[in-house]
This record gives sequence, structure tokens and C-alpha cells, in this order.
Amino acid sequence: MKIQLKSLLLHSVCAAALMLAGAADAGNVWVSSENDNNVIVFSVEGQQEAVIPTCRRPRHLAFSPNYTRLYVACGNSDAIGIIDVAQRKMVGEVPVGESPEIFALSNDGLIAYASIEDESALIAYNLVSKKPLFRVATGAEPEGVLLSQDGSTAYVTSEVSNAVHVIDVTSRKQVSYIPVGKRPRRGVLTPDGKSLWVTNELGASISVIHLATAQVSHTIGLRVKGLRATDITPVGVVMNSAGTVAWVALGRANRIARIDVARKTITDLILAGQRSWGLTLSPDEKRLYVTNGLSDDMTIIDAVTSKAIRTVPAGRVPHTVVLSP
Repeated sequence: MKIQLKSLLLHSVCAAALMLAGAADAGNVWVSSENDNNVIVFSVEGQQEAVIPTCRRPRHLAFSPNYTRLYVACGNSDAIGIIDVAQRKMVGEVPVGESPEIFALSNDGLIAYASIEDESALIAYNLVSKKPLFRVATGAEPEGVLLSQDGSTAYVTSEVSNAVHVIDVTSRKQVSYIPVGKRPRRGVLTPDGKSLWVTNELGASISVIHLATAQVSHTIGLRVKGLRATDITPVGVVMNSAGTVAWVALGRANRIARIDVARKTITDLILAGQRSWGLTLSPDEKRLYVTNGLSDDMTIIDAVTSKAIRTVPAGRVPHTVVLSP
């Protein structure tokens, strides 16, 4: 009996240790809450673990390459906040232009390329010295910012100009201007770096840009049965590492579209919260995390079965969601 009890106890301890190790390895989900002026930290299952006060109106989020810092664009503080990931505490700010929207980090994590909405410009900032390096004029209301895989080129969407500005960050000049659909918001590069997919919020579409020619090669219309095109307002977009599947947050359509990249057609529509906005894919590509700006929550989706797992409160007007290992 004693041997059996010891064996059972040992088994229980080992099982608990494995569960804790699994939880530790699972990482965390980080969500910016615009109207609460904080970043909320969740487990990958959606349990809230921490609330981090930030600068005002936190929006876009991006981790440093080593995941020790989380940077947050604060639109009403005209700054990029710096969060220490281990301490779960904001430890500094980088002053930037008026109303920063989205930014991309250089491959070494030392430079932030930020779209500054009220100045109609892409401005580069040194995150160590906290000083601006250069600016390049864009169309009105610049939003999405992406860097090429080698970090040499920035792609910036302009909501008013209905275009993508292609900027060489070495020469610090615009090298191309690509007209797309109405009110382009965000984008994603295909893994081979040959194409850029851009969501058009007021066009209910995606513009697929062939980067070698700097031209739109395809336009993917986004349709939901029973909804008008004006109710379909795509914003966030992600793609799997194989470049075979893309997921698009359809905004006020309250759904996520799963798209076959080769066929450029919708294969599934997944119901999310109200005004699905930002989204990210887990490292194992089995889950999607979606922020819903009007229902103040986050939906966790099984990316394999295209089914929602659960929806959890995520502060007032959740904007961006990112994952840490």
C-alpha cells in the first residue's frame, strides 16, 4: 500500500511539473487597450495575468528581437512606450511625432519606423538615443508599416491617398508609389518576399501586389452572404509560414476570413466579436487571437478547424494582439 501511495504521489508530482513546464513554455498573449491606457497580459488560454499601465491610447505593439522589450505606440501621448517584459512594467518612452499609428522594428531592434498620422510621414527613430533619424513624406493618414525581410525597404499604406509608398530606408527616399483599393490599412508579405497583400477597409478587398513590378496583380473581393460590401471592412491580415493560407479580420462584418493563397478565394468564415480588428497567429500556427474593438474582447480561434474556442474580455477598445514565447 505504501509503495502504491508513493508511486501515486510521484506520478502526481511529475504530472504537475509537466503541466507547469508546459504552461511556462506556452508563452503569453499581450493586448493593447486603447481606452484603458494599458496593456493586458493573458495566458495562451485567455486567462488574464497582468495589467500594465502605459502612455495614453496604446495601439500598435511589437517585441524586440530577444523579447525583452515590448514597444507600444501611444497615439495621444505622441510617444512609443517601452515595456520591460520580465518586470511587466513600462520603463520609458521615445518621443515621436503627433499621433503615431503603426511602426516596424529594424532587424536588430534598434530603429522604429513609425507612421505619424498627423504629419503625413514615415519617421525613423533610434530607440537607444531616442532621437529621430530621418523622415520621408507620405500620403495623408499613413497607417500600416512593413519592412522587407532584409530590412532595406519599408512599405507604408496611406488611407487617404489609397496607395502604398515604397521607401528605401538606406537612401531614405520613396522609390515607388502603388495605387491600391479604398482606404488601405494593413499588409503582410508572402514568405518568399515576392508579394504584398494589403487590406482595403472601404473597398471590402485585398490588393495583391507583385513587388518586382510594383503593380497590383490581383484584387480579392471579400464577400459575406447577407451583408453589404460597406459592412465588410478588412483591417488585420496574417499568413502562415508556408504561404498557403491567409486570415483577414473583416472589421464590422464580425468575422475572420480564411483565404487559400494560391486560389485567392475564401474557404471559411469564422464568427468573432464586434469589429474584429487585429489578429495574430500562434507560433505553432494552430491558433488565431483576434481583438474585437466594439465588443471589448478577444476571440481565440482554432486555426485548423476554423472554429472559435472562446471569447474573453480584453479591456475597452482592444487594438493589437501579439504573442511572446
